[in-house]
Amino acid sequence: MNHDPRIQFAAERTLLAWLRTGLSLMAFGFLIERFGLLLEEFGQGTEGGRIFSFVVGLAFILAGSALSLAAAWSHRRVIEQLPEDQKLPGYHSRYGLFATIASGLLGVLLCAYLVLQL
Repeated sequence: MNHDPRIQFAAERTLLAWLRTGLSLMAFGFLIERFGLLLEEFGQGTEGGRIFSFVVGLAFILAGSALSLAAAWSHRRVIEQLPEDQKLPGYHSRYGLFATIASGLLGVLLCAYLVLQL
């Protein structure tokens, strides 16, 4: 049997690209959330601006988390649907899936932490 794992590797590269995108959204959201606090500390911001940056920052963090979790779910479905001759025997993308799920859950925990700190 001729094993051609290119599709499996392409699916894993796609998963990792979505992971990077989700992490970028979460980092950008955290930056936006903290920027309102920074402006308030320097006396440049208002309470309304602080709340706005808080809500927008949380939205970006949650979007990044949702994107990461959706990417993990989609990747798993793609891998399950691949024919056996398209998979490399003994190779699993568990680490990529674990990293993607962990980053999504950590983003949710970050949102919970930020809400509790408000």
